[in-house]
Amino acid sequence: MFERYVSRVREILGRYLVSGILVFAPVGITLWAVGWVIERLDHLLLPRVLSFFSGEPEAQVHTPFVGALFTLLVVILLGVITRHLLRPELLRAWERLLARVPLAGNLYAGVKQLFEAIFKGTDTSQFNRVVLIEYPRRDVYAIAFTTGAPRGNITRALERKLLNCFIPTTPNPTSGVFVMVPEEDAVELDLSIEEGFKLVMSAGLVNPADDDPEPLPFGVASRMQDREAS
Repeated sequence: MFERYVSRVREILGRYLVSGILVFAPVGITLWAVGWVIERLDHLLLPRVLSFFSGEPEAQVHTPFVGALFTLLVVILLGVITRHLLRPELLRAWERLLARVPLAGNLYAGVKQLFEAIFKGTDTSQFNRVVLIEYPRRDVYAIAFTTGAPRGNITRALERKLLNCFIPTTPNPTSGVFVMVPEEDAVELDLSIEEGFKLVMSAGLVNPADDDPEPLPFGVASRMQDREAS
C-alpha cells in the first residue's frame, strides 16, 4: 500500500516536473540569450569611448542597456554615413586597400560576404528552399537548405546544374556541412525556412502540420517511387 502511494506521488511529481521544464526551458534559454547579447553590447563600445575621453584605463558603465543602445546608435549612424555621405568609389578604394593586407583582407571579405548573404537576401545567397537530399549515403536522407547555385569553375568543370546545400546539425543548426548536389537529386519540401529549422533543432520531435502533402517533381521522388515498386 505504501509503495503504491509512493509510486503514485512520484508519477505525479514527474508529470509536473516535465510540464514545468517545458514552460521554463524555452523562456529561460531565451532570456539568457537576450541577456548575454545585451551584456556584450553594453561592454563593446561605450566603455572604450569613455576611457578614451576620460583618460581612465577601464571606464565602467553601471546602467544596463545604455551601452547596448549606444552601440545600436553607432551602427545606425554608420549606416547613414555609408548610404548618404560616402561615395561608392571611396568604399571600393577602402576595400581594395584592405584587401592588400594578407590576413585582414581575407577576413574582411569573408565577414562581409556572410553578412550580405544574411541581411540583403539576394536569390543566390540566402536560405531560400528546404530540400531533402541523400546524405551521407544512399537511402539515408537529410534536411538541407539551398543557398543558390555554384558558378564559375565548378559549373564549367562538371557541366551540370548543381545546388549549394547547407546541412545543419542537431541541436545546433549554426554548424553543419556544405555540399553541392545535382538539382535532380534534391526533393523540395513544402516547408518554410523556420519550419525546417524547427524540425532540425528538435531532432524531428516538432513536425510541421501537413494536411495534404504533395511531393514536388524532383529526381529523387521518382527514384524513391521506383524503389518502393521494386
